[in-house]
Amino acid sequence: MSPITLAVLDMAGTTVADDGLVLRAFAAAAEAGGLPAQGTEADAARRYVLDTMGQSKIVVFRAIFGDESRAQAANAAFETTYDSLIDQGLAEPIPGAEKAITTLREAGIKVALTTGFSRSTQDKLLVALGWESLADLTLSPAEAGRGRPYPDLVLTALLKLSIDDVHQIAVLGDTSNDVLSGIRSGASIVAGTLSGAHDERQLREAGATHIVPSVTEFAELLTHS
Repeated sequence: MSPITLAVLDMAGTTVADDGLVLRAFAAAAEAGGLPAQGTEADAARRYVLDTMGQSKIVVFRAIFGDESRAQAANAAFETTYDSLIDQGLAEPIPGAEKAITTLREAGIKVALTTGFSRSTQDKLLVALGWESLADLTLSPAEAGRGRPYPDLVLTALLKLSIDDVHQIAVLGDTSNDVLSGIRSGASIVAGTLSGAHDERQLREAGATHIVPSVTEFAELLTHS
């Protein structure tokens, strides 16, 4: 196997603790989009949000509402609410995440942090965590073309960081969409972490090559292999 020279890491649920923040922001988005607070339609939408964790949020809202104006209203409410939660100090790193990222970079592995959030929300999250210069690259779907489960985020990281071969990439995420994105990119290692939204069964069914408890063990996997 080619030596790993790039690690592509998801943010919420993988390097950043979610603790229900996405679902809290979704509640505001659902209201803005005109969904009833309770009932079959609300339950189905919440289930869809859980199943599609990791995808670009505007894409998720378009699928739920089937109407561009409602999707845009929902997306704006989601971002406003999530940003407010960040401002309240509720965004915290996964324990050991900063050390793990530093360990990878010290071992000569470049690190890209990716997200399904907008660029503005990603930037707010990075500032709140003090992570503006922690990674080599940060990417949102708008800068890659498409979000997950497409491979665009991973492949954009490869291009921007001048990596020679997709087989030199390792991907880590907490959702089946993260895993599928990594598999489609051709990465040699596509690991699922149990620190976020999806369980081991979901991650394995998506094709994960490895399952790790957290980003700490992922860093150990790459630096001790």
